[in-house]
Formats: sequence, C-alpha cells, structure tokens
Amino acid sequence: MVSSQLPGLMTTTRTCKPLLTTQLLFPANPPEAVVADPVELDFSDVFGPVPVVYASTEASCVNLGNSAFAAAADGSEIIYEDPVVIHNRSHSLVGPSSLKLSTLMLRETEDSVELFECIKEQTIKEFEESSTEDCDNVINGYAIKVPSVGIEDFEVLKLVGQGAFGKVYQVRKIHTSEIYAMKVMRKDKIMEKNHADYMKAERDILTKIDHPFIVQLKYSFQTKYRLYLVLDFINGGHLFFQLYHHGLFREDLGRFYAAEIVSAVSHLHENGIMHRDLKPENILLDEDGHVLLTDFGLAKQFDESTRSNSMCGTVEYMSPEIVLGKGHDKSADWWSVGILLYEMLTGKPPFVSGNRGKVQQKIVKEKIKLPAFLTSEAHSLLKGLLQKEPSKRLGSGPTGSEEIKHHKWFKSINWKKLEAREIQPSFRPDVAGKHCIANFETRWTDMPVLDSPAASPKENKANPFVDFTYVRPAASFLVGNGPLC
Repeated sequence: MVSSQLPGLMTTTRTCKPLLTTQLLFPANPPEAVVADPVELDFSDVFGPVPVVYASTEASCVNLGNSAFAAAADGSEIIYEDPVVIHNRSHSLVGPSSLKLSTLMLRETEDSVELFECIKEQTIKEFEESSTEDCDNVINGYAIKVPSVGIEDFEVLKLVGQGAFGKVYQVRKIHTSEIYAMKVMRKDKIMEKNHADYMKAERDILTKIDHPFIVQLKYSFQTKYRLYLVLDFINGGHLFFQLYHHGLFREDLGRFYAAEIVSAVSHLHENGIMHRDLKPENILLDEDGHVLLTDFGLAKQFDESTRSNSMCGTVEYMSPEIVLGKGHDKSADWWSVGILLYEMLTGKPPFVSGNRGKVQQKIVKEKIKLPAFLTSEAHSLLKGLLQKEPSKRLGSGPTGSEEIKHHKWFKSINWKKLEAREIQPSFRPDVAGKHCIANFETRWTDMPVLDSPAASPKENKANPFVDFTYVRPAASFLVGNGPLC
C-alpha cells in the first residue's frame, strides 16, 4: 500500500531506475485481463508503458440506437473482504536509455515525414506546405500577432508512442532547452475515419484551457499531409502506472490525487467542456508528483440546456446514461471520477468483465459494492458520485462541483493552496530530469525515429483544418483586462 509518507523522498539525487519485480504485490496477467493485440494507442497512452486492458475496453464515439438495457434501481452494498490489489494493468519499467542527442529534424515529403541529420552551419531549406506565417491569437478580446512555428523548428529526440493516426515524439525546440511532446497525425487517416471534427475540437479546446492540472498545448500547425500538436512533455508516467508498482493508495494520498482531478474537471465544466474519456491512462504524473489531465480527443463543448447522444469513452468508465443512450451532460464526467476514485482506493474498477456487453450490463444493473476497509466518508463520496440517476449524482446540483469540494471526505483539502500548487505531493515519481524516458514503453523508445508514409488527403472543396495554427502566448499575456500593446 502506498503511504502518504514515503521515506525516499528527501534525497536530492534522483535517477531513472527500473522497478524490481520483487516489488510487485499482484499477478501480472489475471484471468479476466487480456493483452489487446494489436494495441492501438492514443496520445494518452504514450506517457507510460502499455497497460494490460480488458478485452472490452476501447475508446469510441458512435451514435447509439435503441438500447436493450433497462435502468436499474439505484443503491450500493457494503462488502467485508480484504482489499484487492491492482490486477488489470501489467507494466514494465526499465532504466534510463542512453540518449543520443544528435540533431534530428523532420522533413515533409509527398510520401513521408523523414528525418535527416543537420550538418553544422548548413542552411535548412524551406519545407513544402509548412506553416511559417504569423497567426493571430485572441486574448482578452484582442488579436495578438505572434510568429508561427513549423516542423523545422523542432529537433527530434525519441519516438515515445504510436496511435491510430500517427506517432508521438519527444522533441526539443531548436535553439532552446525546452522539451515537448509532438503529436503527429496523418490527415489521410483522420479523413478516412471521419474524425476531422474531433481533431479540430481537441485543438480548439486545448487553446482555451489554462489550469495547473491540465496538460498545455504549446503550438499547433499543419503541413499538406499532417497535423501537429506540441504539448507539455510529461514523463512521470500514468498515475495508475505508479499505483501498479506500489500497491493500493492510502486514503490520504488518494484524496490528494482525487482533489487535483476534481479541480481539473471543475475547470473544464466551468468553461463549458466535457472530457468524456476520463480513465487512468489519461491521468499523468509530472516530475513533482502532481497530476495532469490529458487526451481531449473525445471532449466536447456544451451548454447547460443541451445533452449529447453519442456513446463516448472507455466502457469501464462510462456512466449508465451513456451506456443506455439516454443522452448525457457533464454529470457523466463525475461518474467517471467516481470510478477512478474507486479504482485508486480498491485496486480495480467496480464493474469488470472480459466481455464488453457484460460490463455494460453491470454498469446499468449492479449495485456498487463498497469494501468495508474504506472509511465511512469515502463510502459517502463514492455513493454520491456513482449514483446511476444523473440528476441525483453528486456534482449535478445547482452548485455543481462545489458539492464535491465541500464533501466531508475532502474536509482537509485547502482548495486555494491546492490549485496554487502549494501543497507538495508526498510521492514523487523517479524521474532524472526532463530528458528522462524511463517511464515510457521500450517498444517505442527503441524504435528508429522515422515516420510512416502518408497518402495525400482526398481533395476537398475546402481545407477542413483552416486556422489550425496556434502559438501559446506568454503567461504575461494571459492576465489583465486592458488592451495589450
């Protein structure tokens, strides 16, 4: 069990090192868990080793027809048993790779994005279709002209992941020491899946968010064949990757993580955004031990008077109303937060099975089983968040997230200090600086840093990715109400 007081945190020298298998307190491959083959990763999945996932688990967003499920009576049941341990995520963590920081650049061609080594004092030629013009950022109602960036502005260090639409690289901005994660997405694949709207929404939402517990978009741009998102490089691994290696979270440590997650989700809702895919792989730890929410591929902007009828998310974390196709609003996120909290404190989600349909049936029909080793305050919060009826769910009332923040389980949390990052985490991941890639899967980091061929997108009357370019303004421009000069 992970304690909120860990003895090794006072050391000043930190290195990336492998976790020994003797530290594992649970089986690596449980009967109900299978390794998906092939594994298809989204951006969230590249910040840590590939997890073992249930066969039913997948993130999707499709329109629902009539559902065969019937709504079940609400309720919960207390069970008295020993705490279970993490059993559904198998990870391996290796020591630091030797980084060869040669200057590798991306070059766009008709067939592929290639890498080439920059020769000293050689002039880099123009890249076809690369965004090099200035762009306008609207801040406090004023358009601010800022210089754009392109693929020639980044040095590639490592491949750190691969997804359905492209790859993710660890990159360094040329002439700086800044390290970023560059998400490179193929337009042809995006158009084939009819996901252009989701890609644009992800970019648009990320430009509107500024919160200490949400990953930041730094730059976005496009070429003829690809879209590029440049984000914070978070290398502490998934929150649940650390949970897997250390055992169950004590309530005091789980409370800290849950509070930061609640703060992030509250900020999204206040800005009219539903995340819709909250799950362990989308909660990252930075090198200081704070959580960061990521992956907005299924996020949606909303207003209080409308409901969404899409089936979005990952099945174990879907709310009953999403499964039933009744239409959902922001309260579906609070259900997912409840599932995350349950998993943090007990070691697994409350509704699991090797079959997607059975998981959905359990979500709709089964009562929540609350282990007796949890405190009564934790029971109360979980019951409130995991109400099957959305209108009765904690966080869906007139005061919104304040209902959750003022719950007695969070009594010890000073929310102002928390959101100012003045509360120091009692656990810090083992990260040896911003270049460290020890918390990434070696199946990616050991691969050559080459991108795959991309076909030219089918000709459209209009480019669906107009105004995709973005440069995040300096922090000083994000505050203040007066005109900016």
